[in-house]
Amino acid sequence: MKLGLALGAWGSRPPGDIGARIVEAERLGYDAVFTAENYGSDAFTPLAWWGSRTTRILLGTQIVPIAARTPTATAMAALTLDHLTGGRHVLGLGVSGPRVVEGWYGRPFERPLAQTREYVRVIRQVFARQAPVTNAGPHFPVPYCGEGSVGLGTPLKSIVHPLRSDLPIWLAAEGPRNIALCAEIADGWMPIFYSPRMAPDYRTALAEGFARDGARRTADDFAIASSCKVVVTDDRDEALDRMKERVGFYIGGMGSKEMNFHKDLFARMGYEAAAERVQQLYAEGRANDAYREVSRDMVADISLVGSVAEVRDGVAAWEESGVTMLIVQAEDEAQMRRLAEVVLDR
Repeated sequence: MKLGLALGAWGSRPPGDIGARIVEAERLGYDAVFTAENYGSDAFTPLAWWGSRTTRILLGTQIVPIAARTPTATAMAALTLDHLTGGRHVLGLGVSGPRVVEGWYGRPFERPLAQTREYVRVIRQVFARQAPVTNAGPHFPVPYCGEGSVGLGTPLKSIVHPLRSDLPIWLAAEGPRNIALCAEIADGWMPIFYSPRMAPDYRTALAEGFARDGARRTADDFAIASSCKVVVTDDRDEALDRMKERVGFYIGGMGSKEMNFHKDLFARMGYEAAAERVQQLYAEGRANDAYREVSRDMVADISLVGSVAEVRDGVAAWEESGVTMLIVQAEDEAQMRRLAEVVLDR
């Protein structure tokens, strides 16, 4: 099992001393660090700034919303960072959700799977640099020749030769159709809420993608880098109770009644009634009541919480289910060291 460190997105101010934390993560044997972006800080700039102090660790985005940039702009940022880091960049992409895509980026949230396929296709062309980039659309036409065009757009190749034509692209995905697409066109999958007991369902969706014509990978060389809250504690119930708020926020607050991928995911996991209740209470402005509807089982399904022995057994189960990397969060360097000791030194 590999270990990744999630740095997350910024709050109201930049977090302090992250550069030193990344250096320590590299020393401890973490395989990768990941930045994020929402509707505040971007992911690429901090990754380049902090990552410049490292020499080995992979530097990834978790995730870059495809609505935030044109695919060629994302490809430019990725190939630039890959050169500067000597081939250590991992490009993590995702569709985000309608609340952010339409409310912040001012883009329509329509046909997210089709948009993802097109987006990745254009990026692959940039990385391959075999011919000028073209894409007929309809979501990301290159060159643009639609309404308002002056008709002078010319297909172009990147001036900079990418360091790697196969720079890895990992996709965030939750639903079975999106997971299958991920297996078909990407190099890895980045689930936000992963449950080892759902592994048969995941394998079915992934196998569908691997079997498609032109699939890039097989199950043997495909990365599954899952977010996972790992807590080493003698009071498992108390720790699980503290984690309910995050789960409740995603089920109730990230999306709408008409479209909430996280709620749908927990419903597929067997918690449909509870997820429905969480969303209803959250919509009524009763967030604290909504969090109380999240059961310990719902949290435990997607986390590793317990004694050292329990967590190590859990890591083995996650690895057996197909996960190749756990992406964890740590409050300080002491917790980073503890997680590395428990997960990596088994």
